[in-house]
Amino acid sequence: MPDADTVTTDPPDSAVATVRRRPALSPSRASDFKQCPLLYRFRAVDRLPEVPTKAQLRGTLVHSVLERLFALPAAERVPAQARELLGPAWTDLSADRPEWTELFDGEKPDEHADWLRSAEKLLDSYFELEDPRRLEPEACELHVEIELGSGVLLRGYIDRVDVAPTGEIRVVDYKTGAAPREIGEAKAMFQMKFYAVVLWRLRGIVPRQLKLMYLTDGQSLAYTPDEAELLRFERTLEAIWQAILKAGKTGDFRANKSKLCNWCDHQAHCPEYGGTPPAYPGWPEPAAGDETPLDRAD
Repeated sequence: MPDADTVTTDPPDSAVATVRRRPALSPSRASDFKQCPLLYRFRAVDRLPEVPTKAQLRGTLVHSVLERLFALPAAERVPAQARELLGPAWTDLSADRPEWTELFDGEKPDEHADWLRSAEKLLDSYFELEDPRRLEPEACELHVEIELGSGVLLRGYIDRVDVAPTGEIRVVDYKTGAAPREIGEAKAMFQMKFYAVVLWRLRGIVPRQLKLMYLTDGQSLAYTPDEAELLRFERTLEAIWQAILKAGKTGDFRANKSKLCNWCDHQAHCPEYGGTPPAYPGWPEPAAGDETPLDRAD
């Protein structure tokens, strides 16, 4: 997948075993199905493993640092403090996912230091876009979930939610890649509209602004949705879910070959590349829509 610069952690296997949740639709899974139904199957049904890249780990690290930064008193949210948070954040992340450190096996210490410095540059770019000392987000890394009237369950994580004294809501998403071209921008805005629908249905308020912050090149993209637009988008999500359920009954998740295939980890299993998918295991329970370690992509 292009510009995939973040990864997220799944709950421990024991938690999955004891907490059974209905299949849900996340922005990542909805985007997968739109791009390629077979990719959706590989990720959500077969759960085929994917190896993260260093760029993805760096994105995850930067997201973790920004979350920790906003947990500090406002006066302490300065660039030097953000850099100080990098080491502890990576220690915690790699302790939870020790296999991530394997990507750095055989490297010289200087190479790992260069990787950390590249994360510092992204943080420096963030501070050029806004001053966190002047902000008090309502929530960071907010888990949201809502069942629509049609029965579709939407689920996801929002990087940041800001609420003004007047009650206006802003949804903020950090992207550690560069500002995308048309296809990437459409995918990013799909994700933001998904969150806007969820918050609208949860709170009864249409978010005033959807803001994407691209840290590689220091650009921002802001968009103001309206209720009619979100209603249309809600219907789109319902249609995607119905198509997923239809495919799930038969296992007929068809490949959709495109330029995006160049970034797919699963060509060895794809008929478009001479591969054979695993035997269809049937529609999964409990959570086919949950996000995986290569989700919330940039």
